[in-house]
Amino acid sequence: MAMEMVRVLPDPEAIKVQYGLNEEFTARKKARDEEIRKVFTGESDKFVMIIGPCSADREDAVLEYIHRMAKLQEQVKDKILVIPRIYTNKPRTTGDGYKGMLHQPDPTKGADMLSGLLAIRHLHTQAFEDTGMTCADEMLYPENYAFLSDVLGYIAIGARSVENQQHRLVSSGVDVPVGMKNPTSGDLTVMINSITAAQHSHTFLYRNAEVKTSGNPLAHAILRGSVNAYGRTIPNYHYEDLSRLYEMYAAKGLENMALIVDANHSNSGKKYLEQIRIANEVLHSCRHSSDIRKMVKGLMIESYLEDGAQKVEEGVFGKSITDPCLGWEKTEQLMFEIADQL
Repeated sequence: MAMEMVRVLPDPEAIKVQYGLNEEFTARKKARDEEIRKVFTGESDKFVMIIGPCSADREDAVLEYIHRMAKLQEQVKDKILVIPRIYTNKPRTTGDGYKGMLHQPDPTKGADMLSGLLAIRHLHTQAFEDTGMTCADEMLYPENYAFLSDVLGYIAIGARSVENQQHRLVSSGVDVPVGMKNPTSGDLTVMINSITAAQHSHTFLYRNAEVKTSGNPLAHAILRGSVNAYGRTIPNYHYEDLSRLYEMYAAKGLENMALIVDANHSNSGKKYLEQIRIANEVLHSCRHSSDIRKMVKGLMIESYLEDGAQKVEEGVFGKSITDPCLGWEKTEQLMFEIADQL
């Protein structure tokens, strides 16, 4: 047969019991959620930085990065709210390559989904308990949200998932901000429709149950650039792009108009050093237009301990094994530059 069952995986509640939050951290999670929520509703004027490795490849390096980021957050906390990236599932264009810690908790070994579920739960929980910062992850598989629902601070829906019905419906039942990326085609209408769907109530099937959601008023836009019919990248972070999105958003009358600009991917053509220039250009647009400043809530940056990217077998500590990232020194400098401009 084409598909064989490897094993039955534990229920999400069983995983949460193994790596659960005590009462103190449950209360801290609630306070952290409220701090993040106020940025997306406009009650807080802090600037969000969703920043960290392209993919979480090993726990020790990711935690080292987040510990450093926690110290940096303290230095800019009056202006910037950091949400570290712990991206544990990676979409692959051809299906080949490293699919993230969920699939391979050890990138040098084969797939092991049970160990992967335990590993991503432990990493997210450890990062929060160590630093007080809940982190961001990508919802590549909607059914797996249940394993992390009580520890995530932010969720992104990728460019290839944003048109999927299940992603939209599950997002409507999430109680933290969910960013909807524009699709790889660049069609902003698709993204706006996804936000609309996520902000509405729905009844649907989820993990063998009929569920009903109340809608997520914190669902919002992420601009990440696009790719044309000839494979060329087309950025959409320029002033004119932001102005156009503002008009589209306003016409729809959606709740809590908000935008995160992804400075990498097709906006940078995966030239990771361009993220610095792009971040500064977005801030310039914010200074030029009060409407754009009101809409732009922050940036998404790919950053790790070391500059660039490597092959898995090279084994450099804190260097990306997927897309290239800004190293720590450049990251630290960029954070201070952004804080100075806010």
